[in-house]
Amino acid sequence: MADLVVVGASLAGLRAVEAVRNDGFSGSVTLVGAEEHLPYDRPPLSKEHLADDEPGDSTYREREKLDEIGVELVLGESATALDVDARRITVGDREIPYDGLVVATGAHARTLPASVLSPDLAGVVTMRTRDDSRHLHQLLRSGHPRVTVIGAGFIGSEIAAVARKRGHDVTIVEALPVPLVRGVGERMGQALTALHERHGTRVLTGASVTEIRGSSSVEAVVLDDGTVIDTDVLVVGVGAGPNTAWLESSGLTIDDGVVADTTLAAAPGVYVAGDIARWPNALFDDVLDTPMRLEHWTAASEQGARAARNAVDPASAQEYTTVPYFWSDWYGSRIQFVGVSRSGEGFPEVETELVMGDEDGSFVTLYRCGDRLAGALTVDRPAEVMQYRRLIMKRASWDEGLEKAEERRQRAAKKAEAAQQG
Repeated sequence: MADLVVVGASLAGLRAVEAVRNDGFSGSVTLVGAEEHLPYDRPPLSKEHLADDEPGDSTYREREKLDEIGVELVLGESATALDVDARRITVGDREIPYDGLVVATGAHARTLPASVLSPDLAGVVTMRTRDDSRHLHQLLRSGHPRVTVIGAGFIGSEIAAVARKRGHDVTIVEALPVPLVRGVGERMGQALTALHERHGTRVLTGASVTEIRGSSSVEAVVLDDGTVIDTDVLVVGVGAGPNTAWLESSGLTIDDGVVADTTLAAAPGVYVAGDIARWPNALFDDVLDTPMRLEHWTAASEQGARAARNAVDPASAQEYTTVPYFWSDWYGSRIQFVGVSRSGEGFPEVETELVMGDEDGSFVTLYRCGDRLAGALTVDRPAEVMQYRRLIMKRASWDEGLEKAEERRQRAAKKAEAAQQG
C-alpha cells in the first residue's frame, strides 16, 4: 500500500489518518476537506458554543501536528468525482490517485423547500458547521429574539434548550405526533418532550409549516392549521442527509448513504466511515433486517479508524460492529442512549420498561426485543448507561438486563442510605 486518501476532514477522517500513522503506515496520506477549517468537534456547536458568551475553539489538531505525522491537507475544496476503476478522485481541477480510499464526507443539513422558505431571508439558520454555530450565536445575542425551531430532533432540541436558558421565548414545531419516536420510541419520546415543557419551551406536534413570512428578515412562521408564530430567529432542524451526490456516477451502491459490507468496504480499495456509511452491523443481526447508518460521534470515531486500517491492509480487513451510543444535553440534563429502539420486519417489536427513577426526573428505561436486551435510555443517570452497553455488546438476554437493573437499584439505595447516615 503506497497511497491512502481520506475524503472528509471531520472526526471520522481525522481518526482515519491518525490510526494508520499510529500503526506505523509509511505510505503517503492525504486528507481532503470541503471546509477551510481544520478538523473540529461538532457536538459542542449546538450546545456549549451557543451557551458560552465567547465560544471556544473546538479544533482537534493544529496544522503543525498533522504535518508532524505526515498528512497532506487539501482543504477548502470538495471532492466532485470518484473513478473506482482508475482509483482516483477529482478535487477541483486536480485528480488525486489512491491505492486505498476512505470516504467520510458526512452529511448535510436538510432545509425547507424554496416554496416555503426564501433562501435570502435573514435570521434563518441550519446547524451543521462551525460557521452555522457562529451565525446562530450572534443572532441569539442580538436583542431578545423570539426563537422558533422546526424539528424536535436532538440537534433542534439542544438549540431550543440553550435559547430557553438564555431567557428567549422558544417554540418547537414538529411534524410527527410524538417527537423523537424514531430514535427512542413513543413512550420515551413523550417523556423527553415533557422535559421541554417543564422548562417553558412550547412544543407543537403534528404540525406542518406552510409559510415563512418576512420581507428581508424572518417575521413569522405559519402552520397548516393557521397558527401564526411571531419569530425573529428561525432554526431549521429537519434532519440531515448523507453527502453522496458526488458519488452518483461512481458505481458505488447509494441507498441513504453508501452501502458497504461488514468490513466497511464499498468497492475494491474503497471503504466508508461516519454519517455516510451504511453497513450490516452483525451485532444486531437478530434484531434488524437492514444495514445500519449512524450519525453518532462514537461511531464516526470508531469507523474512521477501522476503515483506514482495512484500506491499507485489505487482506487483513476486520469487520466493524458496535453498540450505537449517543448523548444529548438539554437544560442541564444529560440524555444518553445505547443500542437500538426499533426492530426490523419479521422480528418482535421493541418494548420499553422503566427500571429506575421516574419519567418526571432522572430515570433508566430498558428496551426489549424478544428475549434480548436491545437498548437503554437514561436521563441524568450517567453512571448507568455504560453498564447496559456492555451487556448489549455481549448479546445479553432480557433477564440479564433486569438482573443488572436490580443490582443497580440496590447499589443506588445503599449509596443513598449511606449519604443520609453520613
